[in-house]
Amino acid sequence: MKIIASTRQAQGTGASRRLRRADKLPGILYGGNAAPTMIELEHNPIFYALRKESFHSSILTMELDGKDELVVLRAFQMHPYKQQVMHIDFQRINANEPVIMSVPLHFFGAENSPAVKVSKGMVSHAMSAITVSCLPKDLPEFIDVDLSGLTAQTTMRVSDIALPEGVQAVVRGNEDPVVVSVVAQVEDEDAAPADAAAAAAAPAAAAPAADK
Repeated sequence: MKIIASTRQAQGTGASRRLRRADKLPGILYGGNAAPTMIELEHNPIFYALRKESFHSSILTMELDGKDELVVLRAFQMHPYKQQVMHIDFQRINANEPVIMSVPLHFFGAENSPAVKVSKGMVSHAMSAITVSCLPKDLPEFIDVDLSGLTAQTTMRVSDIALPEGVQAVVRGNEDPVVVSVVAQVEDEDAAPADAAAAAAAPAAAAPAADK
């Protein structure tokens, strides 16, 4: 995806307010060997792009003052109640250096797994994305995770995910976080006795009084 930006000349709170009133979005571009650059963009294209999952996890091309640069989205700020982006941050990247990004996980196949079909368990997702390191050309927009082999005893961890070639998961130390687990459904043991007692009491309450 390509985004268009220009160098922002005026800075400060007042200048940012004037930009927003003109449907512009203030932002910053940093990283690489260059100094941080204050930028401005058209608001609406960015507002709608932020609704797309791929915009958050892809390498983007920014045309800044007519020159293309590879960038990634790093942060953005929304208005507390208006549908308005207040500020946005991008980071320059080098095509020949690894980039660290959060990539969404797309789960499929759980409904056909033994955990659900046989054991009647519930699949619990502990994570919806993982952090990976790879060259920009190898960065996936998302990672498919096949859950069709889940059993009632399955706990899927980050190390169990099949990653694309050239992509490595980034975790802290020796951690191997849980991604998916199976939770057994617990039946309400008190429901059956209570229902039986209510059924036994109903005829007695409805019986007519005996003649004296």
